[in-house]
Amino acid sequence: MKDFFLRIVRAAWAGLLLASASLAAAAAIQITDDRGRTLRFDEPPRRVVSLLPSSTESLCEMEQCARLVGVDRYSNWPDSVQRLPKVGGGIDPNIEAIVALRPDVVLLSVSSRVSDRLEALGLKVVALEPKTHADVRRVLRLIGELFAVPPEQGADRLWRVIDAAVQAAAQSLPPQARGARVYFEVSRGPYAAGQPSFIGETLARLGVRNVVPAELGPFPRLSPEYVLRAQPDLVMVSNRNGQPLALYPGWQNLSAVKAGRLCVFGPEPSDILVRPGPRMAEAARIMARCLSEKFATP
Repeated sequence: MKDFFLRIVRAAWAGLLLASASLAAAAAIQITDDRGRTLRFDEPPRRVVSLLPSSTESLCEMEQCARLVGVDRYSNWPDSVQRLPKVGGGIDPNIEAIVALRPDVVLLSVSSRVSDRLEALGLKVVALEPKTHADVRRVLRLIGELFAVPPEQGADRLWRVIDAAVQAAAQSLPPQARGARVYFEVSRGPYAAGQPSFIGETLARLGVRNVVPAELGPFPRLSPEYVLRAQPDLVMVSNRNGQPLALYPGWQNLSAVKAGRLCVFGPEPSDILVRPGPRMAEAARIMARCLSEKFATP
């Protein structure tokens, strides 16, 4: 009889261990980043280094700012992240500084050249590449999954705000702005926002035409002469350094410039416009204000 009860106790204990293991497995987090690499976490990462301003902003908008222990030099919103240790840029991060922060995960761009080195040092790396609206929505969901934020409180809520803002911005435009041919310069080079980029898709949803065709890719480097040949109706320029903008040679002959249809965005609006994250709602409103002002009826 004693052996019988021992067998029952052992069987129950084994079942309890199995159930505990199953629950632990269910609680574990598994994601696949934009390199196609699958990563597993036993719990949401508690210590995070972000080398992407858009990821920094997404985390904070999901009320996960407290997890950040370090950010890149360009992460500057919300204000609270400016007090965090800076670990260089996305292209030239300080590896030693990152390791010293003992992060559970590092968020960075697919194009970053330090992923392999960080992983060789034992750090987990999640590489992201939000280039289109669909990419942004997917990355928001991935970040939400990684930090166990329910979609209704995180990714889905943020995307609804973005989607509604773009739609409202489009409806706010005067009739004379609709169908305008627009050139958007992301940074000096000039690097442009092509039709397949998240900026290009926002422009399309606003009802204007991008003079940089899809076949050139999301963010092609163009020549100033290309823009001269395209002769856009309106030019938007991101000017992050805040210095007076010097026009490229020949741009004074652009019909848009002659007509005063040139919007130069300073550092703060430029940050908003070129980051594929939760502030895309505000970006749509900034673009719409530019279009409305430049095509207003005299």
